[in-house]
Amino acid sequence: MIYKLPLRAKMLAIRRADGGSYTDNLIGTLLAIFGNVLVSISLSVQKYSHVTLGDTKDQRAFYRTKTWWCGFVLACIGEGANFVSYAFAPLALVAPLNAVSIVTSAILGLIFLREKSKPKEFAKQYGLAFLGCILTIGGTYLFVAFGPNSHEKLKAENIVKHLVGWPVLLYLLLEIITFCLLLYFYKQRSANYLVVILMLVALLGSATVITVKAVSGMLVLTIEGNMQLDYPIFSAMFVCMVASVIFQARFLSQACKLYDSSLIACLNYILSTIFAVVAGAVFYLEFKKEDVLHICLYLLGSAFCFLGVFLITKTRKRIQAFEPYVTMDMSNGVPIIHDKGTVIQPDSNGAFSYGALVNNDGVAPAPLPVNLDQPSVDSTSSDASWGPHALKQD
Repeated sequence: MIYKLPLRAKMLAIRRADGGSYTDNLIGTLLAIFGNVLVSISLSVQKYSHVTLGDTKDQRAFYRTKTWWCGFVLACIGEGANFVSYAFAPLALVAPLNAVSIVTSAILGLIFLREKSKPKEFAKQYGLAFLGCILTIGGTYLFVAFGPNSHEKLKAENIVKHLVGWPVLLYLLLEIITFCLLLYFYKQRSANYLVVILMLVALLGSATVITVKAVSGMLVLTIEGNMQLDYPIFSAMFVCMVASVIFQARFLSQACKLYDSSLIACLNYILSTIFAVVAGAVFYLEFKKEDVLHICLYLLGSAFCFLGVFLITKTRKRIQAFEPYVTMDMSNGVPIIHDKGTVIQPDSNGAFSYGALVNNDGVAPAPLPVNLDQPSVDSTSSDASWGPHALKQD
């Protein structure tokens, strides 16, 4: 009896530890799902506010509407839930759950915003999206059910211990070198490819999720009574988190100016999830105690989510860019269309200026606007190059 009590105590401690780990994972997963759903609802509400005020000339009129501010409050609550979820669940579970936001946006775009389509085109337009939602939901179940169950209290000492390990230092070195090379090609070689920009975003995103998990974990421990905010590692992680989020938003805004938002959402989700999972595996050792079967099922679920997100974003309507443009090269006083000279793109607000055409099939371009303030040239000028004879020769 004396020897059985310690054994039972150990078994109860193990069960409590495992149960606590599963409970923490469940809390983090539910918080991440709840936060992503709220963020999607908030974006749809704000979009509805913009659509209803689309005819007004005041571009800031939506700031005075209750609908827009309701969406803003929902977005803050959703992002707060996502932030807290990193303290409870591993990165390998929280990062892929961003697919919930894409699925929710697709459903709300069909129901809440009432995106219209003809009955004949409904199956063709939304069939792949429906299949993508099914794949995403199934993949979410797989990687949540078979994802890593490792969980540790993110104290300042544990974070420093992870940070000074040679796998983390090697990973950070490779990430910094890759980021510098991509930034060089993007800035100096004008490599404005979508993959290059989103790779920069994903590399910054991996640093963001590492720092967010550390900051969130230390804040939760502080709230529970174990003070962690006076350690220098907390300040360092907080500064890195804010800086990475700011630069990540800047690169994303530049990508949105150049490419379609649906393509950006798909590729950004795939790259950011991959780098976040790798960062969690290297920095926090989340797959250290997992067997091969669970890892394979987790990867299968992630692949289903990638395919589902691709199918959902593939069916979204894309804005057709206006192709015709004019150049500075002149031929008999008329701008040349689609030449290789220095181009002037037309305005994107629908009022095509600078001689741009609605189509380029046998229609002469509109003349350029004349500057009325320019003084007229005298035909009797002493400069022979401005005379009628010179114009005829030209």
